[in-house]
Amino acid sequence: QVQLAESGGGLVQPGGSLRLSCEGSAVFGSTLRLNTMAWYRQISGKERELVADITSEGNTNYGAAVKGRFTISRDNAKNAAYLQMNSLRPEDTAVYYCNADYLLFEDSGTVAGRLWGQGAQVTVSS
Repeated sequence: QVQLAESGGGLVQPGGSLRLSCEGSAVFGSTLRLNTMAWYRQISGKERELVADITSEGNTNYGAAVKGRFTISRDNAKNAAYLQMNSLRPEDTAVYYCNADYLLFEDSGTVAGRLWGQGAQVTVSS
């Protein structure tokens, strides 16, 4: 009924760049509003960690490991968020997940919840 779709992962050499995209969608006839959106990552063998988040007003927050190298942005009209990743390092290799708090407006009422994307593999290797 409501989902987040991610794209943009892949293989890149150290020092390179990648851009991840995430877009929310809902069934026809309902209206989706995404509040805070975030990117998390899960490195093999470790717990999922916050990479960056952004409020609907555009306020951002970054994890210490990526600050200064990654940039989160969003397009509210598209219910989309983006993660520009520069100066990538082998230790950035992980599955990256998009996350969003949402409100879904339907004829029957309003539903609130949290969404996760399916994950995008990012591999940084020479």
